[in-house]
Amino acid sequence: MIRSVFFDVGGTILDESREFAAWADWFGVPRHTLSAVLGAVIARGQDYQETFRTFRPDFDLAVELERRAAAGKPEWFGEEDLYPDARGCLTSLKEQGLFVGLAGNQAAHAEALLHALDLPVDTIGTSTGWGVAKPSPAFFDQVIQAGGGDASSILYVGDRPDNDVRPAVEAGMQTCLIRRGPWGHILDLPAVAEQCLFRIDTLDELPDLVAKHNATAAG
Repeated sequence: MIRSVFFDVGGTILDESREFAAWADWFGVPRHTLSAVLGAVIARGQDYQETFRTFRPDFDLAVELERRAAAGKPEWFGEEDLYPDARGCLTSLKEQGLFVGLAGNQAAHAEALLHALDLPVDTIGTSTGWGVAKPSPAFFDQVIQAGGGDASSILYVGDRPDNDVRPAVEAGMQTCLIRRGPWGHILDLPAVAEQCLFRIDTLDELPDLVAKHNATAAG
């Protein structure tokens, strides 16, 4: 049975479109140009920061975040950046009596922003807070610990087959791949996707899938 459900953040519950647009504005390049470069970077299997290095070869994320903050243009997200189906899905899973958490690669400031959203979750874990990032096995060890210690009873939900599904499966978890956002639409790894318990296009689908799975598992 599934007893805990953990969600990736960016591209899964959080729409990053506005933030990528803000980076384009910061670099002074057309937004569609940055989007096109991001797509190429994803298709090549590279780290998303290579997108920014296309426009600024010496790009350093920590330094650039400080520059943006000093200029009054900090990286930020709020309620309007949540996917419309996110809050309802989290609420429905909580109502099933499940332990629900967030666990994603996020910068230091993001954890406070996530807490400020007051989402219906039991815990929030970030790569900065844990000191380890996906797809490292140590990140998923943290998820397992936060989720009660039994990997097989944890469902990890994400948009990336490489950073989310593959390492979660290797850690012994059940997985759900959501097809949305740039990674969800561009990065196609069929052999990885086939290992998922669920594959969905919207989080609205997930609560019923989990409920039916648990009902079947309960016999």
